[in-house]
Amino acid sequence: MKFIHAADLHLDSPLRGLAAYPDAPAERLRTATREAFERLVSRSIAEAVDFMVIAGDVYDGDWKDFNTGLFFVRQMGLLRQAGIPVYLLHGNHDAESEMTRSLMLPDNVHVFPSRKAETFRIESLQVALHGRSFRTAATIDNLLPSYPPPVPGWLNIGVLHTALEGHAEHARYAPCSLAELRARAYQYWALGHVHEPWIERGEVTIAYPGNLQGRHIREAGARGALLVSAEDGAITAVERLEVDVLRWHSLTIDVEDATDLRAAASRAGRPLEALMLATPADLHLAIRVIFSGRSSAHVELIGHAQQLRQEVIAQALAIDPERIWIEQVRIETEPVPLSGPSQPGDDDRLATLGELERLARTAVDDPEFIRSLQADWQGFLERLPHEVLQAAPELAALRQDLAAGVQDRIDTAAALLMARTGRGPRVAC
Repeated sequence: MKFIHAADLHLDSPLRGLAAYPDAPAERLRTATREAFERLVSRSIAEAVDFMVIAGDVYDGDWKDFNTGLFFVRQMGLLRQAGIPVYLLHGNHDAESEMTRSLMLPDNVHVFPSRKAETFRIESLQVALHGRSFRTAATIDNLLPSYPPPVPGWLNIGVLHTALEGHAEHARYAPCSLAELRARAYQYWALGHVHEPWIERGEVTIAYPGNLQGRHIREAGARGALLVSAEDGAITAVERLEVDVLRWHSLTIDVEDATDLRAAASRAGRPLEALMLATPADLHLAIRVIFSGRSSAHVELIGHAQQLRQEVIAQALAIDPERIWIEQVRIETEPVPLSGPSQPGDDDRLATLGELERLARTAVDDPEFIRSLQADWQGFLERLPHEVLQAAPELAALRQDLAAGVQDRIDTAAALLMARTGRGPRVAC
């Protein structure tokens, strides 16, 4: 017996800030979550799995129109035609309170209720699935106490959308501990909410499949679901299925021995090509290139950041103009220390510059400063002529979403300031 464990589909998840990148593959990014789910459904049918489990967050909050729901219904219909039932629970992004439009799902889809945990039994396989949906998005109570004891002699699968202990980067929804999951004595826990894949094998297998499709650089690397095999009431294998259609990568380039911008930029070519060769031919790549190292080219890189970005893009286009998008170029180099004897006051000057750099880096954590900064930006942007906004899409995007990229803009300003004094934090372009 085998089944698919998926979670965090986030169908039609909005991609903010793309207007700031005129060269972004907007169509590919816009449809990526759908294409990834289509690939998962196709793999499920090809593998002739016995059922599919979706552990929450099918949608992405308050979905905007019926098209998203109709797409999901169609995929469920394809599974129905193949004789594959689906066991679905609602996570924080698609809790009942978030669903402004509900569509009737095919009869092969079984939805866990939100009032208390319920058990669905598959008699022919002797499988019991236990789960409970979120009623409200901000469900911060531990839901485990309402889960029933295991069915003796059957394969018991717990389905839960939870932050779990040790995943502090995710909102603390339906918190619980590993010890609590093990104590429930189910053979498998199908979890959702955490977007990074994670598996613990043992008498009790506990797993996050991660999300199906990375949506930004913080969701880098391969994405997909889990193909789980079982025999005689025990889990025998857990295999990752990669179904993403666009993969995010962070590529660090050491330019310590580069003496100027052109020499530094040329270092990116071979690593980009190697990354392409190591990537399946049907995948597109969104790459963040990071230049690092202590280099005499530091000041030139900071001062000509946009030129550096264009040099990197040119190399990417030469390698494969259809499959590579340079999401961002970041400059995290450091200047080469000045030689010669120190001068009076050098220590005080460096201490002052260090404090200035620290303030710049932590400014984004000051809500009052951010509000003031956004008010200044808003006033400036509203005075810009329409033709200027048309000619500069990044300014138009900033006008629509001032909060996006605040950290990057502060970093850029700090980097340019430090470059004038022989120091330099990172800068993005």
